[in-house]
Amino acid sequence: MAVTIKEVNSTKLIKDFVNFQYKLYRNDPYWVPPMKKDEEKALSPDTNPAMEFAVSKFWVAYRDNKPVGRIGGIIIPARNEKTGERIARFTRPEFIDDEEVANKLFDTVTSWAREQGMKTLMGPLGFSNLDHQGLLIEGHEWIAAVASDYHFAYYKKHYDRLGFEKEIDWLEFRITFPEALPEKSFRVADLLRDRFKLRSLEFESKKELDPYKEQIFQLFNKAFTELFGTYELPDKVINFYIDKYYPILLPQYVKLVVDENDKMIGFLIALPSLSKAMQKAGGKLFPFGWYHVMQAFKKPDEMDLMLTGVIPEFQKRGVAALMMNDLWRTANKAGIKYVETTAMLENNFVAIQMWKSFDHIQHKKKRCFKKEI
Repeated sequence: MAVTIKEVNSTKLIKDFVNFQYKLYRNDPYWVPPMKKDEEKALSPDTNPAMEFAVSKFWVAYRDNKPVGRIGGIIIPARNEKTGERIARFTRPEFIDDEEVANKLFDTVTSWAREQGMKTLMGPLGFSNLDHQGLLIEGHEWIAAVASDYHFAYYKKHYDRLGFEKEIDWLEFRITFPEALPEKSFRVADLLRDRFKLRSLEFESKKELDPYKEQIFQLFNKAFTELFGTYELPDKVINFYIDKYYPILLPQYVKLVVDENDKMIGFLIALPSLSKAMQKAGGKLFPFGWYHVMQAFKKPDEMDLMLTGVIPEFQKRGVAALMMNDLWRTANKAGIKYVETTAMLENNFVAIQMWKSFDHIQHKKKRCFKKEI
């Protein structure tokens, strides 16, 4: 039967949109399911404040009344005003390996983008760089990190066939932490602290970390605002991400650096790997998902480096390396040997250079595609 497209405009269609990926990847050992509730909240203006500042639509493709694909479209006026471009983002594309399905989905989002006066279609990208972004094109034999995405290898052939071209890549690395760091790294860290009158902050409880949570996300806004695809997030959106991510943070894995006036100049957020725990949880924390997450926290052997941010004037002064020293101490004490980085832009040479101090491999690559429409 022919493929039909339905716009997501009801609770049932939101569930069809969200649930499709769980059916598509249910037998794949490398896919890590996100939290279903978080995915549903992202599609509703009642729960996602980014929709106040963006134009968006989502669609589900059906064949024989069964979902066979999905896609969304997002326009960020603030980003387009910043760059002077007319770009629409396509987001959350998932589909069976079928040309008709892929064609229908991309034709739908392309027609919508043209109706909005856009000239370029780009993606996969989300509402911000804390949202889903990039298509996995290398590293399909590695389990996904919880802050990253996994896709089937066949997707790229459809992007190529449909005329999409590379815009930019993100790289992911796997770091092997040594049993001991060179003494030189600690001397350099001490010199950096003395020269710029910096202090490292570490935490044992959420109570200690709480006063800094809003500063972390405000600094994120400053540190990332000039990177590809970013724009200054409104306060409502920042609070949305605080509510989403802050509850799962472990204070011991959050490292901050402040200056002599207690102004935050850098943060690093890591977390024991939750990939296998989330696979067992199946996208739900209740009734048993929390148990698997807590077990992963108790006996970690791998860690995900979630976010690192430094204010622009300190980005080439070794602050990130200073925080990595602090993180190494925590990881070493916990018996963690391997670290998965989340995606970093291929032209972010300062961040990439940092991994050369460690035994590492670049094992995953994600791509943003574009097409003139």
